[in-house]
Amino acid sequence: MVAGEQSGAGTVRSTRPDRNLALELVRVTEAAALAAARWVGVGDKISADQAAVDAMRHVLETVRMDGVVVIGEGEKDEAPMLYNGEHIGDGSPPSVDIAVDPLEGTTLTAKGYPSALAVIALSQRGTMFSPGPIVYMEKMAAREEFKDLLDLDRPLGETVKLFAERKGTHVRDVMVVMLERPRHEEAINEVREAGGRVRLITDGDVSAALLAVTERSPVDLLWGIGGTPEGVISAAAIKCIGGAMVGRLWPRNDEERQAAIDQGYDLSEVLDTDRLVSGNDCFFAATGVTDGDVMQGVRYEGARGATTESLVMRSRSGTVRRIMARHDREKLREVTGERFG
Repeated sequence: MVAGEQSGAGTVRSTRPDRNLALELVRVTEAAALAAARWVGVGDKISADQAAVDAMRHVLETVRMDGVVVIGEGEKDEAPMLYNGEHIGDGSPPSVDIAVDPLEGTTLTAKGYPSALAVIALSQRGTMFSPGPIVYMEKMAAREEFKDLLDLDRPLGETVKLFAERKGTHVRDVMVVMLERPRHEEAINEVREAGGRVRLITDGDVSAALLAVTERSPVDLLWGIGGTPEGVISAAAIKCIGGAMVGRLWPRNDEERQAAIDQGYDLSEVLDTDRLVSGNDCFFAATGVTDGDVMQGVRYEGARGATTESLVMRSRSGTVRRIMARHDREKLREVTGERFG
């Protein structure tokens, strides 16, 4: 907008860039990553997750916003902090929905496996999809050039062949990433019988989605039944970085199915990124906890130093930043106590 341009109401709106909340949120994910990283390889995923939650909540209190947690650690009686419905920030504008995963990959962290992340996403108030009682979602994600090929009802083997045709390569050059779960065994066989390849991951839906939509990635397609909260967070990231995603709620049992129907959910609806995050100005930040394809994890330098790598994105501008930071752990402890080890 040009300076002095009139709005529909006849008032003049400023053309100055407004706050990029993602640049403030990176402090939040850095804090969570630094806290969780002290538990990498220790074998205690519960303590790793709690450390990330504590650190993320501590820094979120300093962000100037009126936030409500839509995707959090669970209901209030299950999670003392970052629970669904919790108000975060100092109460000042803007009013936003918040989705958090303080430690995506608790098992990855506990075992020292790759691709654990600390993640947060924000969008305008009332624009973030709430999954209600449904814990899982069937989802697909890929780069923008494959958007029209994402179809949850088409046999997966056929989709793999269409990807190869679009790429102009042999089917063997198509790589699908999915969680290694018994429920995916049939799909894994289908991809391989079609001639494609499968990269299996133990955890990490958001990291896998980012990998699937990234240019020059070894992965072409994300497919699988994974967490619905991770699906919403991935949608926010994809709106920022580009690419496409579709999902559909996947009830685990008849009780969950009926609960969703009673709350008005259409279980046949295909949810794209604009349905999962309908706002046109969303923010996403993620910091690596362990090394992975998308980001480097926390690395220690002597007794005091540590480095982090983060992705920071905003959908309205389409800006994607990769931030390398060096942290003085001793100075952080002076401010926060032992929270960052």
